Amino acid sequence: MFQVASKYPLEIVQPMKEELTSVGVKELLTTEEVDQAIQGNEGTTFVMINSVCGCAAGNARPAIRLALAHDTLPDQMTTVFAGVDQEAVARVREHIPGYPASSPSMALFKNGNLVYMMPRHRIEGRFPQEIAGDLVQAFNEYCK
Repeated sequence: MFQVASKYPLEIVQPMKEELTSVGVKELLTTEEVDQAIQGNEGTTFVMINSVCGCAAGNARPAIRLALAHDTLPDQMTTVFAGVDQEAVARVREHIPGYPASSPSMALFKNGNLVYMMPRHRIEGRFPQEIAGDLVQAFNEYCK
């Protein structure tokens, strides 16, 4: 498989990646890692399609960090980065049919099946606390 060049320099996106990986969110870099996390997991897998946009920085990533303080969490917390991990992002999007490509966005899978989706339009213009509340509600429903 060929490697697609990143749209953004690594020195710009690395701190944005580390905002999640530093709190235990696993970065998925290949299509194989995405498939293993989603399909190869008995249990729940959360995936955030991260991005350089302002709503990822001001809303989505802070919301995930807030949601991680909750007692009930998915078995796996993972992330891919739009415009950088392009093949991994494309594979995640294959697992979420029926939703237009958007970043940031967040998906929750249970036993390989999509059970919850938060596309960009449900992130933009909202406070991190509101988004985290929605995530916690989804975690309570699907991650027991």
